[in-house]
Amino acid sequence: MAEDWLERTQFHFTPDTYLDEIRGEVPNYDTLQREVAEASAIEGVQRVLDLGAGTGATSRAVLERHPSAFLFLVDASAEMLAVARRQLPADRVETIDVGDMRDELPDGPFDLVVSALAVHHLDGAEKRTLFGRVRGRLRPGGRFVLADVVVPDDPADAITPLIPGYDKPDRVDDLLNSLTAAGFDPSLTWSVKDLVVIAADVEA
Repeated sequence: MAEDWLERTQFHFTPDTYLDEIRGEVPNYDTLQREVAEASAIEGVQRVLDLGAGTGATSRAVLERHPSAFLFLVDASAEMLAVARRQLPADRVETIDVGDMRDELPDGPFDLVVSALAVHHLDGAEKRTLFGRVRGRLRPGGRFVLADVVVPDDPADAITPLIPGYDKPDRVDDLLNSLTAAGFDPSLTWSVKDLVVIAADVEA
Protein backbone atom coordinates (compact mmCIF):
# COMPACT_ATOMS: atom_id res chain seq x y z
CA MET A 1 0.00 0.00 0.00
CA ALA A 2 2.78 2.42 0.91
CA GLU A 3 4.59 1.63 -2.34
CA ASP A 4 1.45 2.33 -4.37
CA TRP A 5 0.95 5.66 -2.61
CA LEU A 6 4.59 6.58 -3.27
CA GLU A 7 4.37 5.66 -6.95
CA ARG A 8 1.37 7.95 -7.49
CA THR A 9 2.94 10.78 -5.52
CA GLN A 10 6.14 10.66 -7.56
CA PHE A 11 4.13 10.59 -10.76
CA HIS A 12 2.25 13.74 -9.80
CA PHE A 13 5.18 15.88 -8.58
CA THR A 14 8.90 16.16 -9.31
CA PRO A 15 10.83 16.74 -6.06
CA ASP A 16 13.23 19.39 -7.35
CA THR A 17 10.43 21.44 -8.90
CA TYR A 18 7.77 20.64 -6.30
CA LEU A 19 7.58 24.13 -4.84
CA ASP A 20 6.92 25.80 -8.18
CA GLU A 21 4.44 23.10 -9.16
CA ILE A 22 2.46 23.24 -5.94
CA ARG A 23 2.35 27.04 -6.00
CA GLY A 24 0.89 26.80 -9.47
CA GLU A 25 -1.81 24.39 -8.35
CA VAL A 26 -2.45 25.99 -4.93
CA PRO A 27 -2.23 29.81 -5.21
CA ASN A 28 -2.60 30.22 -1.43
CA TYR A 29 0.21 27.74 -0.69
CA ASP A 30 2.59 30.23 0.94
CA THR A 31 -0.22 31.74 3.00
CA LEU A 32 -1.23 28.25 4.10
CA GLN A 33 2.29 27.58 5.36
CA ARG A 34 2.36 30.86 7.28
CA GLU A 35 -0.97 30.01 8.85
CA VAL A 36 0.36 26.61 9.93
CA ALA A 37 3.23 28.39 11.68
CA GLU A 38 0.79 30.81 13.33
CA ALA A 39 -1.41 27.94 14.49
CA SER A 40 1.64 26.18 15.96
CA ALA A 41 2.26 28.98 18.44
CA ILE A 42 2.11 27.13 21.76
CA GLU A 43 4.66 27.21 24.56
CA GLY A 44 7.42 24.68 25.07
CA VAL A 45 7.76 23.28 21.57
CA GLN A 46 10.95 21.21 21.39
CA ARG A 47 9.92 18.14 19.37
CA VAL A 48 7.97 18.55 16.13
CA LEU A 49 6.68 15.72 13.96
CA ASP A 50 5.89 16.66 10.34
CA LEU A 51 3.69 14.09 8.60
CA GLY A 52 3.82 14.10 4.82
CA ALA A 53 6.76 16.45 5.13
CA GLY A 54 7.59 16.50 1.42
CA THR A 55 10.40 18.93 0.65
CA GLY A 56 10.29 20.46 4.14
CA ALA A 57 8.33 23.67 3.51
CA THR A 58 6.06 23.17 6.51
CA SER A 59 8.94 22.20 8.79
CA ARG A 60 10.81 25.30 7.69
CA ALA A 61 7.83 27.54 8.45
CA VAL A 62 7.35 25.96 11.88
CA LEU A 63 11.05 26.18 12.65
CA GLU A 64 10.94 29.95 12.08
CA ARG A 65 8.32 30.09 14.83
CA HIS A 66 10.16 27.63 17.11
CA PRO A 67 13.89 27.99 16.26
CA SER A 68 15.08 25.73 19.10
CA ALA A 69 12.83 22.82 18.12
CA PHE A 70 14.02 19.50 16.73
CA LEU A 71 12.27 18.17 13.63
CA PHE A 72 11.13 14.63 12.86
CA LEU A 73 10.09 14.26 9.23
CA VAL A 74 8.02 11.45 7.70
CA ASP A 75 7.12 11.13 4.03
CA ALA A 76 6.54 8.29 1.59
CA SER A 77 8.98 9.75 -0.94
CA ALA A 78 12.70 9.38 -0.32
CA GLU A 79 13.32 11.83 -3.17
CA MET A 80 11.17 14.51 -1.53
CA LEU A 81 12.90 13.98 1.79
CA ALA A 82 16.29 14.31 0.12
CA VAL A 83 15.27 17.82 -0.91
CA ALA A 84 14.07 18.53 2.64
CA ARG A 85 17.42 17.40 4.03
CA ARG A 86 19.19 19.93 1.80
CA GLN A 87 16.75 22.71 2.68
CA LEU A 88 16.62 22.37 6.46
CA PRO A 89 19.38 23.12 9.00
CA ALA A 90 21.08 19.82 9.84
CA ASP A 91 21.38 20.63 13.54
CA ARG A 92 17.59 20.99 13.82
CA VAL A 93 16.69 17.72 12.08
CA GLU A 94 16.51 14.75 14.44
CA THR A 95 15.24 12.10 12.02
CA ILE A 96 14.04 11.80 8.43
CA ASP A 97 12.01 8.65 7.83
CA VAL A 98 10.55 7.20 4.66
CA GLY A 99 7.13 5.97 5.69
CA ASP A 100 3.43 6.05 5.01
CA MET A 101 0.91 7.83 7.22
CA ARG A 102 -0.94 4.52 7.44
CA ASP A 103 2.04 3.03 9.26
CA GLU A 104 2.90 3.40 12.93
CA LEU A 105 4.23 6.84 13.80
CA PRO A 106 7.64 7.58 15.32
CA ASP A 107 7.86 7.29 19.06
CA GLY A 108 6.78 10.34 21.03
CA PRO A 109 6.00 12.23 22.96
CA PHE A 110 5.93 15.24 20.65
CA ASP A 111 4.98 18.77 21.57
CA LEU A 112 3.65 19.52 18.12
CA VAL A 113 2.51 17.46 15.13
CA VAL A 114 1.92 19.20 11.80
CA SER A 115 0.68 18.02 8.43
CA ALA A 116 0.05 20.10 5.32
CA LEU A 117 -1.68 18.93 2.15
CA ALA A 118 -1.15 15.25 2.90
CA VAL A 119 -3.96 13.82 5.05
CA HIS A 120 -6.55 14.23 2.27
CA HIS A 121 -4.93 11.26 0.52
CA LEU A 122 -6.44 9.04 3.23
CA ASP A 123 -10.06 7.91 3.28
CA GLY A 124 -12.34 8.65 6.22
CA ALA A 125 -11.49 5.52 8.23
CA GLU A 126 -7.76 6.01 7.63
CA LYS A 127 -7.98 9.63 8.75
CA ARG A 128 -9.70 8.58 11.98
CA THR A 129 -7.03 5.96 12.63
CA LEU A 130 -4.28 8.51 11.97
CA PHE A 131 -5.85 11.07 14.31
CA GLY A 132 -5.92 8.49 17.07
CA ARG A 133 -2.26 7.67 16.51
CA VAL A 134 -1.32 11.35 16.50
CA ARG A 135 -3.21 11.87 19.74
CA GLY A 136 -1.24 9.03 21.27
CA ARG A 137 2.07 10.64 20.31
CA LEU A 138 1.37 14.11 21.73
CA ARG A 139 2.21 15.22 25.25
CA PRO A 140 -0.49 16.74 27.48
CA GLY A 141 -0.95 20.31 26.27
CA GLY A 142 0.43 19.43 22.83
CA ARG A 143 -1.13 20.43 19.53
CA PHE A 144 -1.85 18.90 16.12
CA VAL A 145 -1.99 21.43 13.27
CA LEU A 146 -3.73 20.07 10.19
CA ALA A 147 -3.66 22.09 6.96
CA ASP A 148 -5.44 20.56 4.01
CA VAL A 149 -7.86 20.73 1.15
CA VAL A 150 -11.50 20.08 2.02
CA VAL A 151 -14.86 19.72 0.33
CA PRO A 152 -16.29 23.27 0.55
CA ASP A 153 -19.94 24.09 1.17
CA ASP A 154 -20.04 26.07 -2.08
CA PRO A 155 -18.92 23.93 -5.06
CA ALA A 156 -17.59 27.10 -6.69
CA ASP A 157 -14.93 27.22 -3.96
CA ALA A 158 -13.46 23.86 -5.02
CA ILE A 159 -10.47 25.33 -6.84
CA THR A 160 -7.61 23.00 -5.86
CA PRO A 161 -6.93 20.39 -8.59
CA LEU A 162 -7.70 16.90 -7.34
CA ILE A 163 -7.17 13.41 -8.75
CA PRO A 164 -10.28 11.18 -8.37
CA GLY A 165 -9.54 8.12 -6.28
CA TYR A 166 -6.23 9.54 -5.07
CA ASP A 167 -7.41 12.72 -3.35
CA LYS A 168 -10.13 12.07 -0.77
CA PRO A 169 -10.94 15.35 1.00
CA ASP A 170 -13.62 15.58 3.68
CA ARG A 171 -15.84 18.40 4.80
CA VAL A 172 -14.57 20.59 7.62
CA ASP A 173 -17.26 19.39 10.03
CA ASP A 174 -16.30 15.77 9.37
CA LEU A 175 -12.65 16.52 10.15
CA LEU A 176 -13.57 18.39 13.33
CA ASN A 177 -15.85 15.55 14.46
CA SER A 178 -13.17 12.94 13.77
CA LEU A 179 -10.58 14.94 15.68
CA THR A 180 -12.95 15.35 18.61
CA ALA A 181 -13.66 11.62 18.62
CA ALA A 182 -9.88 11.02 18.76
CA GLY A 183 -9.62 13.08 21.95
CA PHE A 184 -8.70 16.50 20.58
CA ASP A 185 -10.24 19.90 21.16
CA PRO A 186 -10.14 21.19 17.56
CA SER A 187 -10.84 24.62 16.11
CA LEU A 188 -10.74 26.09 12.64
CA THR A 189 -8.07 28.82 12.60
CA TRP A 190 -8.02 29.78 8.90
CA SER A 191 -9.89 29.02 5.70
CA VAL A 192 -9.89 30.26 2.11
CA LYS A 193 -12.02 28.58 -0.54
CA ASP A 194 -11.24 24.84 -0.17
CA LEU A 195 -8.19 25.18 2.08
CA VAL A 196 -8.27 25.11 5.88
CA VAL A 197 -6.00 25.08 8.89
CA ILE A 198 -7.22 23.34 12.04
CA ALA A 199 -5.50 23.49 15.45
CA ALA A 200 -6.38 20.47 17.58
CA ASP A 201 -5.27 20.58 21.22
CA VAL A 202 -4.66 17.88 23.79
CA GLU A 203 -5.87 18.67 27.28
CA ALA A 204 -2.98 19.62 29.57
